[in-house]
Amino acid sequence: MAASSNSSLSGSSVSSDPEDYQPPIWKSYLYQLQQEAPRPKRITCPQEIESRPKYYGREFHGLISREQADELLGGAEGAYLIRESQRQPGTCTLALRFGGQTLNYRLFYDGKHFVGEKRFESVHDLVTDGLITLYIETKASEYIAKMTTNPIYQHLGYTSLLRDKITHRLNRARSEPKRVTFQQDDKISTSPAGRRSALKDGPEKLCNYEKVHNFKVHTFRGPHWCEYCANFMWGLIAQGVRCSDCGLNVHKQCSKLVPSDCQPDLRRIKKVFSCDLTTLVKAHNTPRPMVLDMCIREIEQRGLKSEGLYRVSGFTEHIEDVRLAFDRDGEKADISANAYPDINTITGALKLYLRDLPIPVITYDVYSKFIQAAKINDPDARLEAIHDGLLQLPPAHYETLRYLMTHLKRVTMYEKDNLMNAENLGIVFGPTLMQPPDLNTLASLNDMRHQKLIIQLLIEHEDILF
Repeated sequence: MAASSNSSLSGSSVSSDPEDYQPPIWKSYLYQLQQEAPRPKRITCPQEIESRPKYYGREFHGLISREQADELLGGAEGAYLIRESQRQPGTCTLALRFGGQTLNYRLFYDGKHFVGEKRFESVHDLVTDGLITLYIETKASEYIAKMTTNPIYQHLGYTSLLRDKITHRLNRARSEPKRVTFQQDDKISTSPAGRRSALKDGPEKLCNYEKVHNFKVHTFRGPHWCEYCANFMWGLIAQGVRCSDCGLNVHKQCSKLVPSDCQPDLRRIKKVFSCDLTTLVKAHNTPRPMVLDMCIREIEQRGLKSEGLYRVSGFTEHIEDVRLAFDRDGEKADISANAYPDINTITGALKLYLRDLPIPVITYDVYSKFIQAAKINDPDARLEAIHDGLLQLPPAHYETLRYLMTHLKRVTMYEKDNLMNAENLGIVFGPTLMQPPDLNTLASLNDMRHQKLIIQLLIEHEDILF
């Protein structure tokens, strides 16, 4: 069926200032079809059924045949009832009249009613949504199959906003030259590796990491349109998906075609700890997590000579206070010596942050590659395999690991004072930065020596591996 002309019916828009965003012209065809869909008509049973489950109403007719159900529905479009199945006693069947025939569905209840993936508060809502879906998929199957072929995504809405944001940042970057500065310290080696390990935070280059959208099934209240194809998102509940990081709303089938260009909205990022690493750095437009930068800065200013640095644990209550400070205040969190005089509190907070990442710094995808690399006997081949693994890390994870290893290399330069060499640090950070994807306890124990070796080698050879 041919699509009708476009309409200016209001749809969903990406979070932005009202003056910055003009909604596109949403396509109205599917919306009109939803309005035309048959309405549900409940066929009630005239007598009380003793076996009626408490979560069904008078639409339950007890143990009747398909033919009896068909007769009770009377051929009216949208008419429905519930009957006990004759083929499987104890189970219930939804009989629904649509398209001139009676359709029978196995009906389930687990606190909500469902026949498929969607869960409903009432049978009436389930039937309403089912009739809408059946009607639209019957009338517009060809249209739905082709609706992703001419998306508006690259021209309107979210993408244009994202493009404007990036252009603004790039222009600002050009007008304010950014460079890396080095901290001079005559106690540290003057070799390139030594100078790099003394890196001091300066203005950073713009880091435009790719990030996939974090789509989750969403129920929209009121009419909403897909921001990829501009078509109406039909149904009563779970009409589409929404990116929980940036707010992009699209059909489930359209979500598979959306590019990896999520630009997280800070208003949607509820915390710093336990937040996906790439999501956090994209939201704050930084190359690395703020926790990493701020904790390392504090440790290098006042803790490099502390005995047992990273091995000695701080007080759990104080570490928890630091976590709450970052979640509440972000980059304005006070972790100075005045607030936390014990440097082990800061090292403990940094380890906690890294340990609580939903995806470890060395990601699940490449975990096995690093473990296999650790098992290689030839030193040169082993380093080559580790380097290959590093190149497969997501950019934000790579940069975080690089910066951390540079810092830990500097920690080892004070081994006479802090008693922490690369092997000791490998023991501490191995299970923090590397976790097996299946969380198998036995596998974790078996892999611990390989995890330790990988981190040890990353520290010892950070100048050539990164």
